[in-house]
Amino acid sequence: MRLTQNCHLFLLSLIGVLLLGCVYLGYTSSLFSKNVKLEGFNWYTGMNFLKKEQHKSRNALPYQTILYKQPKVLNGRTDVVTVTPWLAPVVWEDTFDTTLIDAIYKTQNITIATTVFALGKYVRFLKDFLVSAEKHYLQGYRVHYYIFTDQPEAVPMVTLGANRNLTTLKIPSSNRWQEITLRRMEKLEKLIENRLANEVDYIFSLDVDTKFYGHWGAETLDDIVAVIHPGYYSTARDEFPYERRPESQAYIPQGMGDYYYGGAVIGGLVKEVHKVVKTCRKQLDVDTENSIEAAWQEESHLNRYFLYNKPTKVLSAEYLWQDFKSKTDDIKIIRFSQVIKNYAEVRPNP
Repeated sequence: MRLTQNCHLFLLSLIGVLLLGCVYLGYTSSLFSKNVKLEGFNWYTGMNFLKKEQHKSRNALPYQTILYKQPKVLNGRTDVVTVTPWLAPVVWEDTFDTTLIDAIYKTQNITIATTVFALGKYVRFLKDFLVSAEKHYLQGYRVHYYIFTDQPEAVPMVTLGANRNLTTLKIPSSNRWQEITLRRMEKLEKLIENRLANEVDYIFSLDVDTKFYGHWGAETLDDIVAVIHPGYYSTARDEFPYERRPESQAYIPQGMGDYYYGGAVIGGLVKEVHKVVKTCRKQLDVDTENSIEAAWQEESHLNRYFLYNKPTKVLSAEYLWQDFKSKTDDIKIIRFSQVIKNYAEVRPNP
């Protein structure tokens, strides 16, 4: 009798396990069928989609056929460095495939905020910036320009493409250009906290006295992005114009430093850029209390930040050139460049 009861219990347990298994398999198969409609289902692909149910993967690919050149392992750019010592990519022409990059990012429905400061006479550069951006800058993506200016009435009317918007934000100017640059971090910090934190995915802060000349796309997106200054990309680090006074919060000693980064481009995920600008703003405040101004204002503090918080992607000088410089052999394309101007005429003070 006892043996019969044990057999019955074993059979009931087995049936229960099988029923639970069927329920689980039915759930997972329905999940797969909902999210993955693909002939020749691949387990690795399926697992990626399960992960995407929990959080959005920034590298997920759509499942239609994507045709792009086969990546090379043994051939590529050998005239320039394409990866930093901390394994962040350095973006140059011929190091990425636009078709593949767009296939990754365009399915993610992302929005990129782009801030520009156009104060005083610098408002004159805004039209060329916007017109050229509408030809070259993140085409096919949702972009929202935020223009900080003391002259809202002078912001030009520029035809924007689909899913492109512009908001003008009035702020006071200053009789010192150094003060304008010093306060940029504070303005970005407040904009992110008060408006952008839940509205956009990425943000770039770009100088207005610049112009786009070539493709600037989603290859520039990453957690935190810096650009190599065009004047120092082939210079020894002891010659970088870092802040060398220990009294400043931007201080970088001789013998230290990776690259000299330009302050004309700051970008990345909104939360990461918020960390950058908040840290730099605090350091700027300390310097102000101690009556010291870093050699190159917010750019000096930015370089200090990136020394101890490495950028996850570095843009080559293609993404920040200078119009007065001749193109060198390693610069195959100029994408974004600072325009020629008379600083004595456009700046409110020497």
